[in-house]
Amino acid sequence: MAKYEIKDGVGIIPEGTTEISWAAFEDCPELTSIVIPNSVTEIGESAFKGCVGLKSIIIPDSITEIGTDVFSGCTGLTSIVISNSVTKIGANAFSGCTNLSNVVIPNSVTKIRTNAFRDCASLTKITIPNSVTEIEDGVFNGCIGLTSIEVEEGNPSFDSRNNCNAIIEKDRNMLLYGCSATVIPNSVKIICTCAFEGCSDLSSVDFPESLIDIYGCAFQGCSGLTSICIPKGLTDISDSAFVGCSGLTSIVVEEGNPKYDSRDDCNAIIKTSDSTLLTGCTTTVIPNSVKKIGSSAFSGCTNLNAIAIPDGVSEIGAGAFENCLSLTSIMIPNSVMEIKGSSFRGCTALKSVSLPETITSIQPETFAGCTALSEIVIPNSVTTIWYDAFLGCTSLVEIVIPDSVTEIKRTAFEKSTGLKSVSILGPVKLLEGTFAGCTALETVTLGTGIKEFYRAFAGCTSLKTINVPAKKADYYKKRLPEKLHSLIVELPAEKKFKK
Repeated sequence: MAKYEIKDGVGIIPEGTTEISWAAFEDCPELTSIVIPNSVTEIGESAFKGCVGLKSIIIPDSITEIGTDVFSGCTGLTSIVISNSVTKIGANAFSGCTNLSNVVIPNSVTKIRTNAFRDCASLTKITIPNSVTEIEDGVFNGCIGLTSIEVEEGNPSFDSRNNCNAIIEKDRNMLLYGCSATVIPNSVKIICTCAFEGCSDLSSVDFPESLIDIYGCAFQGCSGLTSICIPKGLTDISDSAFVGCSGLTSIVVEEGNPKYDSRDDCNAIIKTSDSTLLTGCTTTVIPNSVKKIGSSAFSGCTNLNAIAIPDGVSEIGAGAFENCLSLTSIMIPNSVMEIKGSSFRGCTALKSVSLPETITSIQPETFAGCTALSEIVIPNSVTTIWYDAFLGCTSLVEIVIPDSVTEIKRTAFEKSTGLKSVSILGPVKLLEGTFAGCTALETVTLGTGIKEFYRAFAGCTSLKTINVPAKKADYYKKRLPEKLHSLIVELPAEKKFKK
């Protein structure tokens, strides 16, 4: 910032300056206003990023492009005037400007890049001029205050036909961005990725008969949505299309849909060909005919407090019950052969889980952040515990890892701060950050054959005893850090620890 000065909150850029350098005023909270002289032709990346005190700005006619991250995170910015010389609005240019309520995109702009206005929560109206021919991903995602979206007549690439309050790509009849006031026209065939993301005020949606495809996260976080009806022509729905629609209580698939059904009035979307439950809600009753629970099927169902998984389900998909904040317990039947990663991540009320003897691994982040989980029995069928499987399970007090387990991936139990006792009975080869940050851990019991330790007990400030098999003290002294040697205690052969 050698070239620039801030005086009484005003950023001073000398006349004759042609370029505002990269990150010139980044994270300057004292900056409240700025005057950019007409000599400036280029504003560098992140030039005003994070200037939370900046309230308004005028872009002069000399600027042709607003670059990447230039005003991102300027949470105090309420309005901006963009000159008619600007042709491109860069990636993240205004992202996170949460108080920006008014912006006029001039008819000179041809391209709006990725996330340009993402999370501008106070923005209520947007008009796309007929000059804009390219709108990239995420441009208006998180603009939860939008109630009016309009594309000017004559735009060659986009429209807002039938006053639908949405941006529609003409060539593919794809709805790119909608809002709580959107009415989906009957000509729309595709709803794009994240089109309605975070529209918490969206209470209902009518899918037209023309619709054939809903992309991933299209309605993510639409917590006000209470019911959906899938028309018979809609034959492609992404696993994550309705993630976080916590208010859903009614899900119906029209009779005659060739790909999906909601058999037995189950309040769910089921893929007919393989009986995979794709989307559920708080009132879902899983039919006995279901074979798989799909990825993210119940993710974000914050009011789901109980669910019965029928015998016959063979797989629980990745993130299936992620962030089900009210779920307190779950019984997993012996028919389940695989529980994929993050299945129960963030289920903060989950106290107990019954794992079947049929699974062979506990996959990455399966129970990460389950802060109420106080006990779990790892079955003898398990051979691998993956990284972060129990990360941050702060209520776990004791864990016994059976001798069937031969591999524990890094940080499997990291930051489980309530954990006091650990037993590792099998020939695990490496412990890497496994119990790092387990500040309450007092007693560790090791089996035979653990060859390497790397930060396995880092930050375990309460550790008092490391039990090892008879005649194995020297073996472990060669492998554990010297500061832990005094804690090693050999167990008498006749008192060999049990499974």
